Amino acid sequence: RKFASLDHISGGRAGWNLITSQNEEEAYNFGLKAHPDHTERYERAAEFVKVVKGLWDSWEDDAFPRNKTEGLFFHEDKVHALNHQGKFFSVKGPLNVPRTPQGHPVIVQAGSSGPGMELAAGSGEVIFTAQQTLAEAQDFYARIKAGTTRYGRNPSDLLVMPGLFVMVGETGSEARERFEELQELIDPVVGLSLLAGQVGNVDLSAFPLDGPLPDLPETNAGKSRQSLLLNMARRENLTIRQLYLKVAGSRGHWQVTGSPQQVADQMEEWFISGAADGFCIMPPLLPGSLQDFVRLVIPELQRRGLFRCEYTAQTLRGHLGLRRPHHQFSNTPI
Repeated sequence: RKFASLDHISGGRAGWNLITSQNEEEAYNFGLKAHPDHTERYERAAEFVKVVKGLWDSWEDDAFPRNKTEGLFFHEDKVHALNHQGKFFSVKGPLNVPRTPQGHPVIVQAGSSGPGMELAAGSGEVIFTAQQTLAEAQDFYARIKAGTTRYGRNPSDLLVMPGLFVMVGETGSEARERFEELQELIDPVVGLSLLAGQVGNVDLSAFPLDGPLPDLPETNAGKSRQSLLLNMARRENLTIRQLYLKVAGSRGHWQVTGSPQQVADQMEEWFISGAADGFCIMPPLLPGSLQDFVRLVIPELQRRGLFRCEYTAQTLRGHLGLRRPHHQFSNTPI
């Protein structure tokens, strides 16, 4: 109801980040004695999003004629009770909110583990992901797009948009100087804490900062992020300090530093090579770094024909080029 209301209030600009909880403490706030297993969390999430989308479709688009002359406020046959009975949820419905301007808010999903990718393939419309190399990004892109067909979806109904940490300057040397200045400000206590959270809430304080990352037990929290950082540490032979310096800014996402042309070159390579449909920009500083990106990089992308020069839609879904979802209980085409 809250997200549907937000979509109405904003005129179709709402998006929902569909993510399973990772923190053991969160389970205790909802009457659980322990955090559910990783696989079970995604099984529950798949049923949860099915329920939510069903409730968003409680009313067909033309259910409310509001015809004063004929005394007809709504069509009774265009309201649908969900009557869901599942493993985790039992929901009758209907939701007392009309269908929203976008059909339903854009669903963003960030899972990159096996169960996370299945949830993304079945329900996600924008996939927020983290890859460090072009080859890894291409592999993820191909697998997630192929997975949509298992759910009767078109690969174009899902956009892969990796996180991109960008430090841009008028020149490459200026960008590198800015980046190094920020890196020097990272307190070791903060850096270690950020890394510990990313690799599964493991206490790393007993290990030397300039030594290697120890072998860690498999986490029940964010499995894909733990795997990404462990692989990065092994591949690049990073110490704990070097790894947390990478994590502190980009949180494990792809990191690009350079001039507008250098940044655009790397973004273009990923885009045309089947590694990304777009990017979720992660500015190092707000608002300055975002303003720099808009001022320096966007014009360069526009010159290359890679970014719009004007808006042609009114909704978030329209800006992303995503189709409006068909009403699941209606035979009327949209």
